[in-house]
Amino acid sequence: MIVLDQYDGENNGTTMTARRLAEGLRNVGYEVKIVSTGKEAPDKFVVPPLTMPSFMRNIISAQGMIIAGSDKETLRKAIKWANLVHFVMPFFLSNAGVKIARELGVPHTAAFHVQPQNITYSIGMGTAKLPNAFLYNLMRDHFFKYFRRIHCPSRFIAHQLEEHGYTAQRYVISNGVDPHFRYIKAEKPTELQDRLVILMIGRLSKEKRQDLLMEAAKLSRYANRIQLIFAGKGPLKKQYQKQGTALPHQPIFTFCTQEELITIISYADLYVHTADAEIEAIACIEAFSCGLVPVIANSDQSATPQFALDDRSLFEAGNARALAEKIDYWFDHPEERKAQEIRYAEYGKEFNHARCVAQMVRMFEEEMADPFYGSR
Repeated sequence: MIVLDQYDGENNGTTMTARRLAEGLRNVGYEVKIVSTGKEAPDKFVVPPLTMPSFMRNIISAQGMIIAGSDKETLRKAIKWANLVHFVMPFFLSNAGVKIARELGVPHTAAFHVQPQNITYSIGMGTAKLPNAFLYNLMRDHFFKYFRRIHCPSRFIAHQLEEHGYTAQRYVISNGVDPHFRYIKAEKPTELQDRLVILMIGRLSKEKRQDLLMEAAKLSRYANRIQLIFAGKGPLKKQYQKQGTALPHQPIFTFCTQEELITIISYADLYVHTADAEIEAIACIEAFSCGLVPVIANSDQSATPQFALDDRSLFEAGNARALAEKIDYWFDHPEERKAQEIRYAEYGKEFNHARCVAQMVRMFEEEMADPFYGSR
């Protein structure tokens, strides 16, 4: 049983991660059901969205998210069916669910997908230590304290949990890359033939720092040829569209299917990831798995720098000029870029989704075999 607030659609990374996990588990013979909001489906227990004022609902919706209500009757019915419950988000639905799982003695695990900075950046306090520490502690004391095993998508976030006093065993397992993301190159569309295409994938929000990439594009020696493509949606889209009017070529903002995204990756020249805060950034792994060289912000609140094969793929976080210099380097050295594309595509094979699902299965099996349940 997988419990999360939003399962339908492909509009945010956590939803896509959960959908791929469910599919991967089914592929190896497990029966999987979902508790979430959205449409009725044969393998799904549907709960209603949380009731909240319209202005709050609009803010959350702009982030591509839905928050579920704590429908205890549906949760109880679902959890009674399950041999194990895996909770993906630490909000109202999961808080109610973990208490029911404990009451019924059903094994349960959790994933850590919500970084405090996802919230604090939205209110202008992303770099402040106290608010972020407060949120880590709040989630620990009101939700994660009920678990013996927590899935951490990166070493970085596992270390953060240790730093903030989380006592559960932490399993560092990548969310994994769909096998369709593999080395592939294609011709650019006619209208982009003479341009250098830089792609960034991710929610259009403050902590992702798409604004920094636009600043760097203006500073680049290749400014007159650069075409930025931002794949994602979020609350800052209009602000970023306005900022983009200062560039020689207006950035393209798109929200696309996986197939469409792979097409864009296949003809792009460079991938840039400017986020100040990130738990894993599976989008970056998907891009370099297709043979797109990344340039990544070297932020101490992000897991993404770990994917850089060398310093040519790193720049000082928040420094537009440093980013422009790395962009210029790769465009100055196309042969080096070509060689590095192959290295990155090979590296991407380490994040094969089937391998990651097998690691998740081991965590689930260890939870189900835990003597804790025999003592209840």
